[in-house]
Amino acid sequence: MNDEHQHKLTHYTAAFIEELVGNGVDEVVISPGSRSTPLALLFAHHPKVKTYVNVDERSAAFFALGIAKAENKPVVLLCSSGTAGANYYPAIIEARYARIPLIVLTADRPHELREVGAPQAIQQIDLYGKHVKWSTDMALPESSPSMLEYARSSAVRGVGVSRAHPQGPVHYNFPFREPLIPDLKQVEYSDVKRGKRVIHGDLQLPSTLKNELQTELMESERGLIVCGPGVSQDAVQSIVEFGECHGLPIVADPLSFIRSGNHSKENIMDCYDTFLRIDELKEVLRPDLIIRFGAMPVSKALMLFLKNSPDIPTWVVSEGEDWQDPTAKGTDYIHCRESLFCKSFTSHSFSNEHSWLHRWVGVNNETKDLLLKGHQEWDEGMAVHQLLHHLPEGSTLFSSNSMPIRDIDTYFFTNERSLQIYANRGTNGIDGVVSTALGMSTKAESMYLLIGDLAFFHDLNGLLTARKYQLDMTIVVMNNNGGGIFSYLPQANDPNHFEDLFGTPMDLEFAHAAKLYGAGYFHITSQEEFIPALQEADQRQGINIIEVMTNRENNVANHRNLWNFVSREMVNKVKGDYLDSFSE
Repeated sequence: MNDEHQHKLTHYTAAFIEELVGNGVDEVVISPGSRSTPLALLFAHHPKVKTYVNVDERSAAFFALGIAKAENKPVVLLCSSGTAGANYYPAIIEARYARIPLIVLTADRPHELREVGAPQAIQQIDLYGKHVKWSTDMALPESSPSMLEYARSSAVRGVGVSRAHPQGPVHYNFPFREPLIPDLKQVEYSDVKRGKRVIHGDLQLPSTLKNELQTELMESERGLIVCGPGVSQDAVQSIVEFGECHGLPIVADPLSFIRSGNHSKENIMDCYDTFLRIDELKEVLRPDLIIRFGAMPVSKALMLFLKNSPDIPTWVVSEGEDWQDPTAKGTDYIHCRESLFCKSFTSHSFSNEHSWLHRWVGVNNETKDLLLKGHQEWDEGMAVHQLLHHLPEGSTLFSSNSMPIRDIDTYFFTNERSLQIYANRGTNGIDGVVSTALGMSTKAESMYLLIGDLAFFHDLNGLLTARKYQLDMTIVVMNNNGGGIFSYLPQANDPNHFEDLFGTPMDLEFAHAAKLYGAGYFHITSQEEFIPALQEADQRQGINIIEVMTNRENNVANHRNLWNFVSREMVNKVKGDYLDSFSE
């Protein structure tokens, strides 16, 4: 091996890695390959770097996404040249729209071997297009002082960009010439605590704008706060205090971190997805000012309520410059740290009566009582309600999309427990759910995953990582033999093609998957079996799969019957001047 080449390769790559670690990046998920050897070996050589190896690139990417989501800091994702990096694409797209920091490293052929028919070579420059915040094609390794500074500056730049609001993925494309083996004996990583760094300051609300908004807030009599996924956890208390100060109901998505915890819940609405389906209630609950934090909530009923409202002043508050307004109803787009925004308006209380808040609270509480009273038959909704009630203190629940997150929206009521609920709502897909949850399980004391059978099948390969690293997680699979959410859509009215194109029954028995990956397994067909299975799974180490067998048609009928029951009861109360009593 050429000593000069090896020296350049080693020190250039090590300088890049050392600067990443100096900026707090200490975990890397590696997809094995040849061209990425210099980076893989030097990451593994660093004493402060935790490495995970996953042979399935798509699973690896979502696993890294889960770690980054749990830690809220960048995680490195490394693969070889060729189509390996293309398999990262779904997770990178999710990270971009969910605002999750990832540092993606793709190894590449040197420039002379690009586009000449060399094996395992594709066009990797700007591979991820606009789905990364920043992308660079790194220079070939050199060890001159200026090039080592270049490597270090490139590293800190990527960390800074990934962490700047809105957070998201960045991409480095590293060309390497053979031979690819660095000399680890030449590397002694320093323990320098002060290297290059990027410092992000707080986004303050300008005083002139504050006065203008304060006047508008004072003139409002029916303000409404809407909190969706992506609300900063350190802003929760400030948002709650802001709402209480001004008598504003807070519509809180289950992924907003606001429905549970030790903060006050008096003005937090958790049943709006049900009562905003009722036409007779929509007008009397119509706000005259909307203040939004985070992304649009899961609830379609809420989105339609906001979208179909007449022109109402709508403030969209976001720390970054990302555009989160799918209804196009925003009137003021305020780039400010959420907690600082709320604290700017908590020193002035404008109403002591709060009759508007009492109206929302009354409707919400009555709806909650009716939901519990009207849902008696065992089905997916009842199973989700029991799962949420069972979760131990300090648990983390990751939800798949489609029906699981919607049932959580219905049955995750406000509580004082320390619970965290997550989902991949950046693009609302079902791919990579198992791997993302397993990534989060590396940081959670008590980890649960709620998932449908299609999404579970879609990412079964993720279970290999669980076995390899002895991860602990309880997986509750709602097996209705197909895509349950499509049964709620107009497509279900076509009996000729629905099952083939949308229902997509698979007729799979996941007991075989449990055996393949060494997981505990429970087959549930009744309500009486469910809680004992959860309790037994709590006592078992490793992965436990609880497969709950349900019926798609019955589940749809039960949901609709419940909504109709609640609607009838609430309409009767509205006709009886029920709403007027809330303001007394």
